[in-house]
Amino acid sequence: MFVKVCGLSTPESVREAVAAGADAVGFVLTASPRVVTPSQVKVLLGGVPEGVAAVGVFRHEPVADAIAIARSAGLGWVQLHGDLTPEDVRTVHDAGMKLIRAVTMAATADTFADWGEELLLIDAAVPGSGEAWDYASMVDVTALQDRKWLLAGGLDPDTVAHAAAASGAWGVDVSSGVEASRGVKDLDKIRAFVKAAKA
Repeated sequence: MFVKVCGLSTPESVREAVAAGADAVGFVLTASPRVVTPSQVKVLLGGVPEGVAAVGVFRHEPVADAIAIARSAGLGWVQLHGDLTPEDVRTVHDAGMKLIRAVTMAATADTFADWGEELLLIDAAVPGSGEAWDYASMVDVTALQDRKWLLAGGLDPDTVAHAAAASGAWGVDVSSGVEASRGVKDLDKIRAFVKAAKA
């Protein structure tokens, strides 16, 4: 099970996620209680070893702006939330970057199609809310069969294993589910989440 821990903002939280076995770490570079600056990300990247994907997370920014900000932070991956097009996917790839394209579970069926992104992320209807949703509803989505996609929204150490199994997801993404308070990560929860997901 591929695991991404998102919204990291301290060297300690990055170190804990990596030590626990996370496959990817996310840094929020858009308006959010979890926002970090490109210069902060550069420092945090010192704790991210080769083989762990470091992802800049954006919402509603023009794609060119997201690419420029991610590049200034030293990142090779972007995660884009908002209304995107297949052309946007090509723009990211033309810039030499990899893409996690984020959609909500309420999106239209054609939005789940493979546009060439490295990973598709399917989130709750209100991303970042921490609200659980009907994960099993994804099992019958034809476009997701044999695809690498991440489940997000309302996951925590106690629910991740069941949610992943119910949805058929290839991987999972967590942020609020491993927090002590909004925007503040709980190191024990990070460890427990990665362990539960990998198990």
